[in-house]
Amino acid sequence: MLAKCVSTPESSQKRRTRRSHDDAPDTEGIFVRLACLGSGPERDALRELAIEAWLPMAHRIATGFRNKGESLEDLKQVAAMGLLKAVNRYDPGRGAFESYAVPTITGELRRHFRDHLWDLHVPRGVQEHRNKVRMARRDLMQQPGSAEPTVDEIATETGLTQDEVRDGMTAIDSYRALSLDAALAPSDSDGFSLIDKIGETDTAFDLVTDREAAKTGLRQLPERARTILYLRFFEHQTQSRIGEQLGISQMHVSRLLQQSCARVRDEVEHRARHVSRA
Repeated sequence: MLAKCVSTPESSQKRRTRRSHDDAPDTEGIFVRLACLGSGPERDALRELAIEAWLPMAHRIATGFRNKGESLEDLKQVAAMGLLKAVNRYDPGRGAFESYAVPTITGELRRHFRDHLWDLHVPRGVQEHRNKVRMARRDLMQQPGSAEPTVDEIATETGLTQDEVRDGMTAIDSYRALSLDAALAPSDSDGFSLIDKIGETDTAFDLVTDREAAKTGLRQLPERARTILYLRFFEHQTQSRIGEQLGISQMHVSRLLQQSCARVRDEVEHRARHVSRA
């Protein structure tokens, strides 16, 4: 512990000469003090100083990931999270902070792209296949006279199986989903978009299914009961009007409707149970 808390002028000078960028500040003294402190206000204050000092470096690393479909401000936030992890985990006895912080921040940015920027959820292994396939296609197509490489050629180039290559090729199209408003073809002058090819739910199918299911139960009803159902649900007549036509009370019509519907429903459920057991 004493070795961590003591920094000689010679070691400080040596570490300063290892800095490779202007945004790599000399914070060795801060980290030496952090290594000697437990939790508390002083440690929190020193940690904030270290983060503030190294934040320009984190932002520089984030800038290297721009033009990949994510805003620079969001990338800087991710890089800052990686910097915080580096500050919290750094041991000054194991080398310069920059050597530890750079891969930590870079790894945080790569994880962000891997886990959060796919429009469709793709397993990590398939994402890795996608990267290998993409690079292999690029290399193979750069060769003179090369056409679109086959699955077998990509498999040979990457060492993947043909199924893994196909998964990777499918994943290439999963990173960003097309908008439903996108044109069917770049040269399409008719103005049709992808949404025009999507079918709509036809509610008539449900009606056909319901009618077929009710047929057997309806056939078993007396003629007057079927007439009442027809007048009520197909002619949309009121119960009072139906009673006047049949010479019965509105209350009698109501009871017959309830009984008839219950019989038809029971028949449908009975047939459904019979089919499921079969």
